[in-house]
Amino acid sequence: MNIRRWSVGVLAAALFVPGLAACKSEAGSPTADSKSAAASGIPADPKEALAAATKEIQKGNFTFGIKGGEFNGSGTVHMPSKSAEMKLESGQTANDDLAMSMHLVFIDADSWVKLELAGAMADAVPGFKAMKGKYQHLDRSKIKNAKELNFDFTDVDPAGADKMIKAITDVKQTGEGTYAGTIDATKASDSDLLDAETVKALGAQASAVPFTAKLDAQGRLTEFAVQVPAAGGAEAQAVTVTYADYGSAAAVQAPPAGQVVEASDQLYQMFQS
Repeated sequence: MNIRRWSVGVLAAALFVPGLAACKSEAGSPTADSKSAAASGIPADPKEALAAATKEIQKGNFTFGIKGGEFNGSGTVHMPSKSAEMKLESGQTANDDLAMSMHLVFIDADSWVKLELAGAMADAVPGFKAMKGKYQHLDRSKIKNAKELNFDFTDVDPAGADKMIKAITDVKQTGEGTYAGTIDATKASDSDLLDAETVKALGAQASAVPFTAKLDAQGRLTEFAVQVPAAGGAEAQAVTVTYADYGSAAAVQAPPAGQVVEASDQLYQMFQS
């Protein structure tokens, strides 16, 4: 599953613009909070603490949320049952007059998507009215190149927080379990929150993009937020990724059989690369 720009046929409907929730970072000596963190088993070095914070994510048993700008998402990853889901919503904008919502469900080798459109331009998309409220069962052979419709169970972090953390250039602890700093976005363009197009538009600004992060008492990542300045005609927007329910997420259930149909040709055409 890849969070990036996607479209409906000839209607360019951007669901996500990488964004922010930032602050400035300054170099400094270890604080009382960092010493307290070390006592609780969290590394005293801020960068080491953040690197260790993503290890629990890789176990694949958590819920998550992504908020920012015109894009919102939430979901579950449950490796014990090899299942996952993501719900995405895009609000209508003055430019495209189109609102979209998508629910993706992945259970082992099966996957389904429920896609609904609203707004004045929605009627211009043939066949989608008939699919309202329906989950379309996907033929995996037809979506090999459609990253938006796939989930990689070998790389379960929907936001790629570990890739962002590896790109940190400056960081300090700002409080108990809270951190702030900058990342070199040119080294994180393969994450699902920063694509190559956005990084290129940032130019020199890409080398110092601010971020904040929060850890729980066990040193696990609970929030990661980045700030991408306005660039390339796009406004600066905010995105915050949160993680919760480590080790206690529920298995994702398949859609009710009465709501399932086989995916339409229009759906496959929509996500063609």
